[in-house]
Amino acid sequence: MVKHRESRPGQKTTGGLGAKPRRDMPGKPPAKPAHASRPAKPSRDHGERVIEPRDAATASAAPERPLIARIGERPMERVPVILESLGAGDFHLIDSGNGLKLEQYGPYRIVRPEAQALWPPSLAAHVWDNADAIFTGDTDEDGMGRWRFPREALGETWPLQLLGVDFLGRFTAFRHVGVFPEQIVHWAWMKEQVETAKRPLKVLNLFGYTGVASLVAAAAGAEVTHVDASKKAIGWARENQALGRMEKLPIRWICEDAMKFILREERRGNKYDIILTDPPKFGRGPNGEVWHLFEHLPLMLDICREILSPKALGLVLTAYSIRASFYSIHELMRETMRGAGGAVESGELVIREAGLDGRTPGRALSTSLFSRWVPK
Repeated sequence: MVKHRESRPGQKTTGGLGAKPRRDMPGKPPAKPAHASRPAKPSRDHGERVIEPRDAATASAAPERPLIARIGERPMERVPVILESLGAGDFHLIDSGNGLKLEQYGPYRIVRPEAQALWPPSLAAHVWDNADAIFTGDTDEDGMGRWRFPREALGETWPLQLLGVDFLGRFTAFRHVGVFPEQIVHWAWMKEQVETAKRPLKVLNLFGYTGVASLVAAAAGAEVTHVDASKKAIGWARENQALGRMEKLPIRWICEDAMKFILREERRGNKYDIILTDPPKFGRGPNGEVWHLFEHLPLMLDICREILSPKALGLVLTAYSIRASFYSIHELMRETMRGAGGAVESGELVIREAGLDGRTPGRALSTSLFSRWVPK
């Protein structure tokens, strides 16, 4: 197994080889709370619509064009690749188990549902009981949930930092807090590409959500186009930009359906050096469009290939909450990039437990599948 361990450059704590093995704390592991026995389905949304809101807000069913018949050899492959983070900026995973995860986001300790955490927790119940915020779903697994604050009421937002970029965490009705820290491995890779390219790069961030990746790319020196169909998400991204006093960075904030946008870019002949795409599993767009990942992903990647520049440095795809092997998107990416040379590396993004101190490695929690084409 090829294993890549990537972490935030300059972060205060690091894990990996030579790290001291953790010792489980004594005490009875926390039982899974009754109110969390049926957590809301994982959805990557900001709470604007009822059915997988972020998915719906960024969904697409743009007029189809036929797939281009690709010829030539498929790119080399590197599989499986596990991209692992022990922590990212103001975030680390403290513990997990019983279908829950205990995380540190800046000053707050947060408990959220996590279906992948099949094992019992390592830390004692009193550690979990000391959480500042706990997310609980309602009886409808596709519906909104609520936050409970056991110790004291907390404000809606609070400042966080990742890869030198300031942004706002927010307690949303759909469990998310405004950032998916496991993607630090992609963002750190992108940041390095931009900083070492020795030429101006154009980055396209599709389904860009709250803009953290866009700000990382722009701060590194790229010209960025950020696309999300949700006005709420775009507004949050602009808040993040203002928080870090980054208003002068070259970012275009585009509030539009992602598929419609890239089809128009293809017609116009616009090109990008790096494309990040984080499409939803299912959703309905603002004008009734319907997006199904398995039906529409091939066309989306096909268009993305067409708008890659001749000297492109990467096309990155992440996929959450789907019942598929990473090999499915891996083979699709290789077919899409047939004749382009380079390599396709695919696998999973994982976050490793880091304990209360943020530097005691524990178990790895899988978060998503990914596939990434690179030119060499």
